[in-house]
Amino acid sequence: MTGAPTNAASMHRKPLESLPPAIHATAVAVKGAGVVITGPPGSGKSDLALRLIDRGAVLIGDDYIVIRQIADQIILEQMPNIAGRLEMRGLGIIKLDSIASAPAILHVSLGAKAERLPSGLPQIPVGGFCLPTLVIDAFHHSAPIKIERALTLLLDPGGSLVTVSSAEKNHE
Repeated sequence: MTGAPTNAASMHRKPLESLPPAIHATAVAVKGAGVVITGPPGSGKSDLALRLIDRGAVLIGDDYIVIRQIADQIILEQMPNIAGRLEMRGLGIIKLDSIASAPAILHVSLGAKAERLPSGLPQIPVGGFCLPTLVIDAFHHSAPIKIERALTLLLDPGGSLVTVSSAEKNHE
């Protein structure tokens, strides 16, 4: 017998070259609206996702996600090799219900200092696509509520939230 030994687990793994290109991020769907959370290691991406899930969101993916354009929508997709798994510090990797994808509506950026009274949400590139970006501290108790409020304002045509392009932001 030649070659590497096989077992049930290795037979179901996809080779790395067959996986889609991914970005280091966590994504959830809040009432069907995709939220991609980025930040440096330890900034609270998984913790914030878990708190949003506790409030009714559904996991798309943790640690790595795929972001791509399909027709006229930007879509967040889970990585098939880690689908339904989330890292819970202190407990390890846990299994959660998840969905395969959702339209990207909001980018949440962790680790930077948030403006106290921003003039709107800047459009910042993430995974090659510009999305309205909310800069927050993941560990503030109100972080999940701020995300839900930003989504409500983005999705409500009568909402008062404004988005500004990076170019407009730099000229203020």
